[in-house]
Amino acid sequence: MKIIDIAEFYAREGGGVRTYIHQKMEAARAAGHELTIIAPGPETRLEETEHGRIWWARAFQLPMDKRYFLFTKSADVHQILGEEKPDVIEASSTWRGAWIAARWPGKAVRSLILHQEPVSVYPHTLFGNLVNEQRIDAMFSLFWSYLRQLSRRFDTSVVSGDWLANRFASFGMQRPAVIPFGIIKQDFSPSLRDEGLRASLLQAMDLDPNRARLLVNVSRHHPEKRLRTVFSAVQKANAQHPTGVLQIGAGPFGKHVKRWAKGAANINLAGFIQDRAYLARVLASADAMIHGGAAETYGLVMAEGLCSGLPLITPDAGGAFDMAGPGYSEVYRTGDAPAAAQAIERLFSRDQSKLRSNAAQAAEHKISGHEDHFAKLFAHYQDLLTATSYSEGNAAVVPA
Repeated sequence: MKIIDIAEFYAREGGGVRTYIHQKMEAARAAGHELTIIAPGPETRLEETEHGRIWWARAFQLPMDKRYFLFTKSADVHQILGEEKPDVIEASSTWRGAWIAARWPGKAVRSLILHQEPVSVYPHTLFGNLVNEQRIDAMFSLFWSYLRQLSRRFDTSVVSGDWLANRFASFGMQRPAVIPFGIIKQDFSPSLRDEGLRASLLQAMDLDPNRARLLVNVSRHHPEKRLRTVFSAVQKANAQHPTGVLQIGAGPFGKHVKRWAKGAANINLAGFIQDRAYLARVLASADAMIHGGAAETYGLVMAEGLCSGLPLITPDAGGAFDMAGPGYSEVYRTGDAPAAAQAIERLFSRDQSKLRSNAAQAAEHKISGHEDHFAKLFAHYQDLLTATSYSEGNAAVVPA
């Protein structure tokens, strides 16, 4: 099977998208498939990399982040597709790249990859405490109409979790195919817990490790992660019991995050931890993981937390909520800091040993390895290739 991924947000110095695509390229090669990337860049050229072939198509450079480009003209991409003759075309965004894929006149199964839902990421995050979220959704009816029109041009719409599938389906999209992400499970384990590391992390916040509780949050510094809510909740929890949070991450809103942290108590901004082995030790050594974001398509860091044996404190929406379970989690109303503080207290009023045991057990059946994700994705495409009759201009119906 020959697959072309039109990856609009792939960049040489990118983050999670780049990592995911490299893993997918390696998985495809191991499974005997040929996966080629078409990404926007400064010029049109073919690059052979250690991961696989990448076609760069000349595009517009974003002035606010010069690592990234956006597709403009479709001619170069269509010419590449004509030369490559793929069996499957993936569109990894809902913007220009998706329409370029949809309008290519050749015959191929077309897959719309939905790894983000912008109404939840931006309007819900910015205005959700002021305006009812249902009303916000209604205000963006033109976007939902746009997405319905786009999805009709594709044979499948791939999403990474039930929450996102249900949300898209509620706005009339073609039946989304849920193919959960996976992680490298063997990198994370409760056995990595280090009481000495836990003590040092709490002492760095001037907290007594024999009395204080250590929460961990892993989020990039962006409004959708609602770190202000997390910090405010921890500050309120401190009034009940000494509580510290180690916040791991970085991002474009770092100055705001630093200001919020200064206004709260016992917040340690650790920045981005590149050493994955150390990160795994940190996660296993914390007492619980707290999350603020309610717009992720898949709770990747929550999955890593579960595999580390961490109980979870999550908002009531998004990919993080998909990871929650009554045996090891407490849930609070999205964006509500007092409710999040109450969730912290509820969690720590329970049997901590039992919570950690339940979290580790849940990880065994709830979290997939990344190889499982790609195996399911490729099998889905193979089923579509078998079932689809290539009649130009008509997307095939994904089998139920």
